[in-house]
Amino acid sequence: MTFGTVMVTVDPSEAARTRIRLAGHLADAFGASLLGVSAQVPIHLPPAGGPPVDAYVTPRLREACLDGLARAHAVFEEAAAGRSRNAWVSDVDFPLSFIVRQAARAGLVVTGRPGADEPPCLVADTGDLVMNLGRPLLVVPRGVDHLDGRRVALGWRNTREARRAVTDALPFLRRASKVVVVAIDEGGGTCSGEPVIRYLSGFGIQATAVRASAEGAGTAEALVDLACEHAADLLVTDAYGHSRLREWAFGGVTRDLLRGCPICCLLSH
Repeated sequence: MTFGTVMVTVDPSEAARTRIRLAGHLADAFGASLLGVSAQVPIHLPPAGGPPVDAYVTPRLREACLDGLARAHAVFEEAAAGRSRNAWVSDVDFPLSFIVRQAARAGLVVTGRPGADEPPCLVADTGDLVMNLGRPLLVVPRGVDHLDGRRVALGWRNTREARRAVTDALPFLRRASKVVVVAIDEGGGTCSGEPVIRYLSGFGIQATAVRASAEGAGTAEALVDLACEHAADLLVTDAYGHSRLREWAFGGVTRDLLRGCPICCLLSH
């Protein structure tokens, strides 16, 4: 079980270089191809879902966008140099809708955590991506350029989203030398990691369960603390949210992890 294609989102920023290198290392580890994707539109365009992009983009604005995409392509070529199974696709389009369409080609999507000053016409919102991709999304903190993935923390609650996250993460979990199933007690006292441990054992994956209380800290903070305590460099968990007026209202855990998880986080919805 592996990922046939690892897709990485690319922009002309320095943060994209480290993300591409990490995605390239993962592609090598899984025997996968590496696909770089990038899209942007002029800043003043209306939001996605309206008239076609071409109805607004003048030749001058299109040229500016193409220049930005060319710089993103150069970043990808430099950071992914030396790999024979690389591909690139880009377009003048809204980043979110373009990346979601291209996700049909990928088994894993790698992205970063955009800064607060980066507009959605240049960089896709990470929360929107995880809710729309239908693929596992690996969110890479800034400055991290390698993911060994030999020690994995699995945030667990027995929900549809969490069960999907476990299945999506199997390629990572089967390579790991240590898997810790973290069940956080949020006051109900009923969550147990034993069902998923039995599930993983069917794939030859040996996992151990730990429980922690979120009392005095948020659930996301408790998850991260347990992951770091066990020296994990990858946290696997579910993403929960619902649409409302084209925006995503997240559960607090998902929101907090997207904002500040210091290690790589694999999210599924």
